[in-house]
Amino acid sequence: KDMGRVPIWIACVLLLAATCQGKGAPGHRVRVGYYNRKCPAAEIIVRSVVGKAVSRNPGLGAGIIRMAFHDCFVQGCDASVLLDPTPANPRPEKLGPPNFPSLRGFEVIDAAKAVLERVCPGVVSCADVIAFAARDSAYFLSGYKIDYKMPAGRFDGSVSLESESLQFLPPPFFNLTQLVDSFKAKNMNEDDLVVLSGAHTIGVSHCSSFTDRLPANPSDMNPGLTRLLQSKCPVSPNFTNDPTVVQDIVTPNRMDNKYYTNLLKRNVLFTSDAALLTSGKTALKVMENAFKPGSWEKKFAKAMVKMAAIELKTAANGEIRRNCRVVNK
Repeated sequence: KDMGRVPIWIACVLLLAATCQGKGAPGHRVRVGYYNRKCPAAEIIVRSVVGKAVSRNPGLGAGIIRMAFHDCFVQGCDASVLLDPTPANPRPEKLGPPNFPSLRGFEVIDAAKAVLERVCPGVVSCADVIAFAARDSAYFLSGYKIDYKMPAGRFDGSVSLESESLQFLPPPFFNLTQLVDSFKAKNMNEDDLVVLSGAHTIGVSHCSSFTDRLPANPSDMNPGLTRLLQSKCPVSPNFTNDPTVVQDIVTPNRMDNKYYTNLLKRNVLFTSDAALLTSGKTALKVMENAFKPGSWEKKFAKAMVKMAAIELKTAANGEIRRNCRVVNK
């Protein structure tokens, strides 16, 4: 009675039996508002969990945005990066060198999924949780400037192989040609490459990811940054001695366009960052993002939606996992 006055998350609980349904029909497409009838509180729940986590530790938000990229570029956006090792599959994606031990935020996804399973069991895919959580991380870390609608209706995959993390995720030592090719393989272009690289405005990196740019190796890194990094990193990082440093020395806990002004000053960590200035075309895009206020935030939102549509599973080859860390069967 008079449900129009009831807050949406309460309505979901009260109408659980009527509104929380199972898998979508085969051949369905992702769309904005996919859970409006199936589980009205879905996006609110994820945003609430992410907001609390990011307020405690901004690095978790950075990790979740990176998680979305690492998930979508391997097996498509299907939450395969969340699967734990099992006797049948002892080496899943999350144990691959690009992900372990640096990828973080898994506990935030688990927390959001646990609430969703209580409210609307078997309805919201883990792949959609990642997509929502990455969007919401950007929303909070940008001071609410990056805000966009994320289509949903993804299914979760069951294939997760460590070897594919190395095959499809571009490493920090790639040159521009290699970066462009790796993005092109996923139907992403140079614009997407430059824009998504801007996510390096937040979070931290292990020293081992950029010591190839420190003396005695040749590098065009700003000498001031070089000295700072040498004071924080061992000469030869290893698994037991591999400290982290912030990726953006200006605004390390805020998503903004400072990455691009840092890049123009040679204050970036990776070979793959510096590579964006090795072509006139990509260098121009860097300058646009650096000097046009609000431009990068809008382009980042668009690129994240595009990335979140890579190689999606359907009901025919996917499922809605009850636990994001294991397949249902």
